[in-house]
Amino acid sequence: MSPESRAQAIAAATILICAGLVIYFLPTLVLWIGSYSPALAVIAGAALLLGFFAIFWLRAHYQRGRGK
Repeated sequence: MSPESRAQAIAAATILICAGLVIYFLPTLVLWIGSYSPALAVIAGAALLLGFFAIFWLRAHYQRGRGK
């Protein structure tokens, strides 16, 4: 395994583990925020879910910029 592919695998694993933790705790977090403001809970939930896709989009954008 080349160092570059190993770094990519580590980055992908890190992103997936962090996203898994966020998704696992998302219902608890949204319910906790929802006790203060339901609208804020919706915004927080949407932001966390969209953040998962934004990370992959940013990473792809960065990789394209480097010519890979």
